[in-house]
Amino acid sequence: MATTPTPQTVTTIACPTCEFEVTQQPGTRRTICPKCGNFYNAQAAHDVRFNSNRNRRPEARLDTHAEKLPKIKNEKEKEKSGGLSKIANFFHSLGSNKNKKPDNNNKDSQFKPNSASLENNTTTSLPPIKSESNGRLTVDTPSSGRTSRASSRHGHSPSVPERISVQRQPLTIDQLRVEVSEAHASGEWQKVQDFYSTTFESFTEVNLSFKGNLSKDDKMIDNPGIQKELVFLAYDLLEQLPNDIKKGVLKAIINSLLKDKRLSDTTRKWPHTKDDLRAYLILVLNPQFNNFATYVIFAHLLRQMAALSDHDHHYLVHWFKTLPPDRFKALLDKLHGFVSYRLFPSKPQDLPPMSKCSWWIPSATKVMALLNAANNLKSLPSVNHADFYNTTLNNLDMMAEYYAWQNPSTHSGFTFCQYPFILSIAAKRSILQRDSEQQMIIMARRSLVAKVQRRQMPDIGMLFLNLNVRRTHLVVDSLNEIARKQHDLKKKLKVTFVGEPGLDMGGLTKEWFLLLIKQVFRSEYGMFNYDKESQVFWFSTSPQENYQEFHLVGVLMGLAVYNSINLDIRFPPCCYKKLLSPAVVPYNNPNATVGVTPFTVADLEKCQPSLAKGLKELLQYEGDVEEDLCMTYQISYTEFGQVKTRILKPGGQDTPVTKENRKDFVQSYVDWLLNKSILNQFQAFYLGFHSVCASNALIMLRPEEVETLVCGSPNFDLEELRKVTNYDGYSPHDLPIKNFWDIVMNLSKDLQKRLLLFSTGSDRIPVGGMSEMTFKMSRIDNTEMLPMSHTCFNQLVLPSYQSKKIMKQKLLIAIQNAEGFGIE
Repeated sequence: MATTPTPQTVTTIACPTCEFEVTQQPGTRRTICPKCGNFYNAQAAHDVRFNSNRNRRPEARLDTHAEKLPKIKNEKEKEKSGGLSKIANFFHSLGSNKNKKPDNNNKDSQFKPNSASLENNTTTSLPPIKSESNGRLTVDTPSSGRTSRASSRHGHSPSVPERISVQRQPLTIDQLRVEVSEAHASGEWQKVQDFYSTTFESFTEVNLSFKGNLSKDDKMIDNPGIQKELVFLAYDLLEQLPNDIKKGVLKAIINSLLKDKRLSDTTRKWPHTKDDLRAYLILVLNPQFNNFATYVIFAHLLRQMAALSDHDHHYLVHWFKTLPPDRFKALLDKLHGFVSYRLFPSKPQDLPPMSKCSWWIPSATKVMALLNAANNLKSLPSVNHADFYNTTLNNLDMMAEYYAWQNPSTHSGFTFCQYPFILSIAAKRSILQRDSEQQMIIMARRSLVAKVQRRQMPDIGMLFLNLNVRRTHLVVDSLNEIARKQHDLKKKLKVTFVGEPGLDMGGLTKEWFLLLIKQVFRSEYGMFNYDKESQVFWFSTSPQENYQEFHLVGVLMGLAVYNSINLDIRFPPCCYKKLLSPAVVPYNNPNATVGVTPFTVADLEKCQPSLAKGLKELLQYEGDVEEDLCMTYQISYTEFGQVKTRILKPGGQDTPVTKENRKDFVQSYVDWLLNKSILNQFQAFYLGFHSVCASNALIMLRPEEVETLVCGSPNFDLEELRKVTNYDGYSPHDLPIKNFWDIVMNLSKDLQKRLLLFSTGSDRIPVGGMSEMTFKMSRIDNTEMLPMSHTCFNQLVLPSYQSKKIMKQKLLIAIQNAEGFGIE
């Protein structure tokens, strides 16, 4: 701690942890840093504990006659007494309370003592908690309490007080349930209060109550060693108990958090034990922290967890992984609520000023990062990655967050972009589009300057990427135009079909995308193979004279992202993993390997299910692999109807597949199929995509999110589509329109997707939801016709069928048999 006196005798004190400086008035002494929440020194922590114990009545004895809790106050009395707000303000009043006299009339701060241990007394407060108790209940006798205080006043070392130790036996699930049930029936809450107030008063007591028995075969990293069912039951029952018991639990947790043994010795930083980590795991699950009145306590718990070492975090990540999905989701929602309320509190006066608790949100986000790591480690995640999105953050200035993340030298500190899992896909798309717009403006400005320097007249066309293509030579013209205008790819896209009048207001651009994608993905074109079982396309392994067509498809995907166009492209998830390997193109290194990443059979299963099934059976085969299957490291595959062979490693044709090397064979096979066999094709595709989407914002994206940006969101609600629908020739109250919505609302999910595909050209919706769509229904009087659509304009042409039965019949014929721009 460094202090600098001023002429007015006001001192400046600096926090040894975060180096934040604050002033200190004469005659006062600060104990806790208002920025990071840490104690200034070990003596400050000792004073806090000493004053906390000193303000209790030392003559406390257990009353054998009084077994009932004080009468629970009604709601009006709670408001007068402050309720949980007193506990929430505890940490703020630590420094100012040390000179106050104890208030023996404040019943809110007193616990009902255990009546079965000591002699009678009329007091109702518990004895001070002793850090030396080592898991036992300790009580000072009156004389020892007086001797201790007297000796302290005269500067002598206090004598060791007499202690009565009572070994507490932990309750089982059945015992706890019975005691709470009996307390509800009789109104006698003493035993229940004793259990809860004692259990949470220290990390030692928490472990004594909830720690399980670890067998020699259990690995501690995979098993936290706690009785989860007992913990869950204790918390479930706590929510139904009287408020006095709930307040007692919170006070006990405060006491636990203050007992940090590392502060007792400034010369050594004590490591946390596994019991400490178990206690943190148990405490953070407390449902009381869903209440904003407890957020001050919750914040200090999160701060301590966030400040743990990487080694301790490693254990917590694996222990979080063992939580049931519902408890995992509840903890995640609790953290989301904490972050959202701190950012946008409905009652700001109930929380400390943001300037004094700037560490709250970083601490919560870091703990959430542990949950995210635990979720990613599971083969079957506890929650979907979208559950980590906090949509409240969409209201922040995300570009300010992004620029702070991009410029750590000028904007040091926490930004949400450091933890992209918490940012929604809408927020990431906003960042990506705004970043692309900035790049588009830069490119347009350069074009303008170049025109002026050449003494040419500027025109509006130089602000756009203008593509002029012929319908009869769509692929060739598109390739030539994109190759010629590589430096304009970051401008706004405008498409003109040669020989056709019209101004591109979005419809022609979408039509160009749809026509080009449809043509490029045709099987006779030979670029992609379609797997009917998985219903996805994959790159052809056949060698090409040049790979410009693959580069074009990559550019198409990049342009679609930049221009907010959803493409009906069916690639497996592994394709988007490869697109982010790496997420940013290596700078000034044309020979760098890109688009290569490790894969497993699970990845191949999304692409070629039948082959993946065969490889799984090989791994599980219990017989003699070498004798029974007679396989070598030479594989066969079909290319344009011809069977070809490939050797997976040197001498592979003579290397048999055995039980010992079958895992290596499967891994080599998968790697060849998804990486090596299409290396040149995918490299051209990768570079085409990143030639448009070259942005550091891609680092924040998951593969699933890249797919969503390209293809749109698979989650849609037709009721939302109904709200944004415009009508031409109809009104919302016309009978055909009512019949139409009644029919489509009752269709299966698959048929609803087909209707969306039939009407808009894609069975997905924009990232921002249906509200970002335009959908139009037009009338035609010829009821002999089938419904038609103009996918370029998201327009459905619906004949005015007066019969609901006929409408359903013809609508199903249209959506089930339409492909592209005609009927199958």
